[in-house]
Amino acid sequence: MSDKELRAQAALGPVHARTSEDRIPDFMDDAAGPELVATPRRAPRLKHYALLALLAVAVGGGISTYLHLRDRVSTDDAQVDGHVTAVSPKISGNVSAVLVNDNQRVKAGQVLVRIDPRDFQAQVDLASAAVLQAQSQLQSARVVVPWTNQTTQSGTAAASAGLSDAQAELQRARASYEQASGADLAYGQANIRARQADDDRAQADLARVKPLVDKQEISKLQYDAYAAAARIADSELQAAREKLASAQKEADIRKAQLAAAESGLGQAKAEMETSVANRKQVDIRAADAHGASAAVEAARARLDAAKLQLSYATIVSPIDGVVTRKSVEVGQFVSPGQELLTIIPLKDTWIIANFKETQLANVRPGQRAEIQVDMYGHSVTGHVDSIAGATGARMSLLPPENATGNFVKVVQRIPVKILVDRREDFILRPGMNVDVTIFTR
Repeated sequence: MSDKELRAQAALGPVHARTSEDRIPDFMDDAAGPELVATPRRAPRLKHYALLALLAVAVGGGISTYLHLRDRVSTDDAQVDGHVTAVSPKISGNVSAVLVNDNQRVKAGQVLVRIDPRDFQAQVDLASAAVLQAQSQLQSARVVVPWTNQTTQSGTAAASAGLSDAQAELQRARASYEQASGADLAYGQANIRARQADDDRAQADLARVKPLVDKQEISKLQYDAYAAAARIADSELQAAREKLASAQKEADIRKAQLAAAESGLGQAKAEMETSVANRKQVDIRAADAHGASAAVEAARARLDAAKLQLSYATIVSPIDGVVTRKSVEVGQFVSPGQELLTIIPLKDTWIIANFKETQLANVRPGQRAEIQVDMYGHSVTGHVDSIAGATGARMSLLPPENATGNFVKVVQRIPVKILVDRREDFILRPGMNVDVTIFTR
């Protein structure tokens, strides 16, 4: 052996004596020899230490990851959502002007589209004329009411006076008839009986003295006196009869007057009833006035409706936002409900994050959330607003059913609404992708 081989063997000791095949190459110098000979003994220890170090790092990383993730849930199935306001006309007509373009910012009340208003303006003019006509009729009805009141009131007063006069006339006619048919007739009949008695006595006296005058037992003068008395008695009897006949005629006249008074009373009562009925015309005219007033209100309502239809010819923005998906052009004929454009309020957006149902056991409204926005490459803070009442699959157009029994359990996702706390230097547009992490503690 050479000196180098001997020195190497001595360093290894008797147990690690090497054969000729394990000799150290000759090109190595003396200084390197002992280091290379010691390597086979140190390598297993270094590997052991390395494995322990790697295991410690893995355990530490696992613990750190667990501590980092145990109080948070994350998902990348999240998008920005917001109000999508579709602008549609309420009337049909030809578009006369389009005053906005796609992606243009607009303010609430800003004019977007104009529809030809001439047909609706004509309806407004007609309604205005109808209002004026109804107001004129109302004014006439209001004038007729007091006139009818005064006229019927005076007629009622006249009828009442006529009724009173007819009643008084009837009383007078009844009294006159009663007098004529009672006392006057009785007096006339009694007077006839008295004159008849006087006439009978005078005729009897004349008959008794007539034989005496023939025998010249009494003078002619005495006889003439008895004859004159007989004639006077007869005349008085005739006069009494004439007076009785006159009294009978007077009674008949009074009876006719009584009948006329009764008829006049009936006519006066009829006139009174007519006047009372005419008083109801006041209520009728008042009702007509109320009807005319209602007609005025109806005409005004039609005018307001026509003006409202005219106002629909000018389509304004209901909210602040950005015009999107404009599909209206000048000259186009539009119909009610036809979508013309869409307005997106970019200041009023939120996040809809679809978490797995296994992640939401500890999620509550108000918890802090971290939102990673893909567009900007940085995170913003927010908080949980609410959790949906059903899974997204259940609320889809065609919810899944298990009618055939081939059910496969799949983890469902439930939408969670998250509000952004501050958005001063960025804009979240509906449909953008974001990653959401909710801190449950």
